Amino acid sequence: MARKMMMIVNPNAGKGQYKSVLSDLLNEFSAADIIPTVFFSRYPGHIPELIAEYALGYDLITCLGGDGTLSETAFGIMTLPEQRPIGYIPMGTTNDIARTLGLDPKQPVDSARRIINGSPFSFDIGQFGPDKYFAYIAAFGAFTDVSYATPQEIKQTLGHLAYTLEGIKQIPKLSGHQAVIEYDDGVISDNFIFGAITNSTSVAGFLKLDSNQVSLSDGLFEVLLIKTPQALKDLNDIITSILSNNYNKNNVIFLKSKEIRIMFDEPISWTRDGEDGGLHQDVVILNRSPGITILT
Repeated sequence: MARKMMMIVNPNAGKGQYKSVLSDLLNEFSAADIIPTVFFSRYPGHIPELIAEYALGYDLITCLGGDGTLSETAFGIMTLPEQRPIGYIPMGTTNDIARTLGLDPKQPVDSARRIINGSPFSFDIGQFGPDKYFAYIAAFGAFTDVSYATPQEIKQTLGHLAYTLEGIKQIPKLSGHQAVIEYDDGVISDNFIFGAITNSTSVAGFLKLDSNQVSLSDGLFEVLLIKTPQALKDLNDIITSILSNNYNKNNVIFLKSKEIRIMFDEPISWTRDGEDGGLHQDVVILNRSPGITILT
């Protein structure tokens, strides 16, 4: 029996790459006895609205776009009374989740074939506060607003270089945040310039986590915390840690936790999956496992 697919396209992702491949993708799915119906997202937050209204009439949902597109799709799925499996065809600029899943943004037809022939894979989802979600990262501190602060037209023109240039502009403004962090095995109190709660081996395309340390469905977050450097030696230690992927030095903390609570002295800016996550002074983050099901 033919399966019905809800195909959600972000027309702004990947320099409008969908225009050159959409017909090939539709042909690939149709040949596999999958009937696709195409929906275009028109503004941030539109995808969860589309899913809430239409998804239960389909057997699976496939999204074409970047990390933000998959994040919105996951958010929509998490709010459904009945889950639907997700197919992902990456076409964004940074594609952290695609890297983690072994998907090549330059081979969209191959991604389609993985959806057709692949097996369901459980992917943990993060719950941020009482009613927000993220697919692969929630972060605060240095450079975390680079993704959403970089204009879309510059992202499309310069690609990943756009994030690098925006990050360089922020160097003079780096400052730390005093925080108390409660996690499964203890409490940490210190001053931090960066913190990330992740479920990915790639963060912003440049920060890497060892794939042997990361499981996408174990019910645990990977948590990376970078202390505010007090001297040049501290800064060198941080840079060495990042370049060598050695995240258990004096100024860099790596841990795993199912639940984490982070409390600041004042409201701090957050990002969720590369988008503006708002200001928060006290936030509880939970690993929702099992989260979503991805076909890959």
